[in-house]
Amino acid sequence: MIGSKTELLGVLCQFNPWWRGERQNDLPTWRRAVFAEVEQWVKSPPAPRAMLLSGARQIGKTTLLLQAIESLLEEGVPPGQIIYATFDHPLLKLAGLDGMLDLWREIEPAREGPEYVFLDEIQYTKDWQTWLKHQVDFQKNRRIAVTGSATPLVAEGQESGTGRWHTVRLATLSFYEYLQIKKVAVPELPAVPFLQQLRTWNVMEFARTAATARPLTGHFHDYLLRGGFPQCALVEGVVTAQKLLREDIVDKVLKRDMTALYGVRRVLELEQTFLYLCLHDGGLLDMVDLSKNLQVKKPTATNYIALLEAAHLIHRLPPFGYGKEILRGRSKVYLADAAIAPSVLLKGKSLLEDATAMGAAVETAFFKHVFTRYYRQSVGFSYWRGKREQEVDIIAEVERRLVPFEVKYRHQATGWAELKGMVEFCTERKVDLGYAITKELDDFGVMERETEPGKLLQVVKIPAPLACYWLGKSEIETQPC
Repeated sequence: MIGSKTELLGVLCQFNPWWRGERQNDLPTWRRAVFAEVEQWVKSPPAPRAMLLSGARQIGKTTLLLQAIESLLEEGVPPGQIIYATFDHPLLKLAGLDGMLDLWREIEPAREGPEYVFLDEIQYTKDWQTWLKHQVDFQKNRRIAVTGSATPLVAEGQESGTGRWHTVRLATLSFYEYLQIKKVAVPELPAVPFLQQLRTWNVMEFARTAATARPLTGHFHDYLLRGGFPQCALVEGVVTAQKLLREDIVDKVLKRDMTALYGVRRVLELEQTFLYLCLHDGGLLDMVDLSKNLQVKKPTATNYIALLEAAHLIHRLPPFGYGKEILRGRSKVYLADAAIAPSVLLKGKSLLEDATAMGAAVETAFFKHVFTRYYRQSVGFSYWRGKREQEVDIIAEVERRLVPFEVKYRHQATGWAELKGMVEFCTERKVDLGYAITKELDDFGVMERETEPGKLLQVVKIPAPLACYWLGKSEIETQPC
């Protein structure tokens, strides 16, 4: 074992205060929507698998593990049967996985019953996929939960790890969770467990809800500036929050993680690629233009894009279609959180004065909400562009049903003239329901038109703050769009 045993024992005891009969300090009492899934896989796994909690840095993965530990202790699990370790710590990284477990059993002798192993940032350990596979196969009494900030490592070990772990994806805070963590007094709004319910509302229901929801607009704009990162949400000023977020992404992810985990040598090129994406958030990815502007070869730029996606910093949407339609089309790229672009580009509050940038930020925020709400149902996401260059921002495909979303974050009321792409797509694909995400709370209701004899198209217009609030609040639900 590398390192002094005394030092290593001290580190482990520091991370596991329950061994000394002490409680964890400063642990939030409020729990995120995904906590229920994490708790289920820790306490009563639906299958004999480990759980991998995957997501970007600084979004609350460690807190979720510690809350799961607290829940186990409250249920009477013996403290010595639970271990937590983070491989961000250099000494634990040197000790390795087996060395760390051997030390645990020197401090806390094994007893009958399940053992609970919680490991943070496991991607920093050597051959973790093989180790986890063997643990699941041969240590049937162990419940293992690990976190990771990168998915390429999962892909590398996928063949040997098939069926050995269940991945839970964690996004940044939803708007609803942001309001909860900020302890905002939210007005009493009607429950909308799934957006399809709104097509049955009458005019008065829309008007009453719009009036009640007015206090949400200012908080929604603050959310776009600060983002869904818990630490950034709680600091005093917007500028400070954006500086913290920029440091986490540029200094820790791009400059440290990418070098340590993937051997990226040209960090400046990677950073420039990410800055390019920040300037084109929500836009189509033009690899020729990117390569030309940054003076990098196309295969290199393509590799950088894949790494940024694997590090949970971006999402890529393919064009809607099949076969050659997808192969010939360009991907659409969204940042993982609306606040990333203004933070990395040091925009401060100037985002609120830039209508184009605000529109892109709202589209990014809405996509994150709808993706997070439905990805567990194996929903496919894409965008659509017609022959006359009309577009639909997001297409969700669930159980062979297509659900189009168009973001129109502008002061003017949204009418059919602004939804030509939606009409063309719905007519072509025989879709009878779409959604327009709007800006003004008064731009809220249902529009109807006949696309062909006997075929009625309904478009539900939903102000962005309400759409994100309801999607975030109902994240645990499993109803379709």
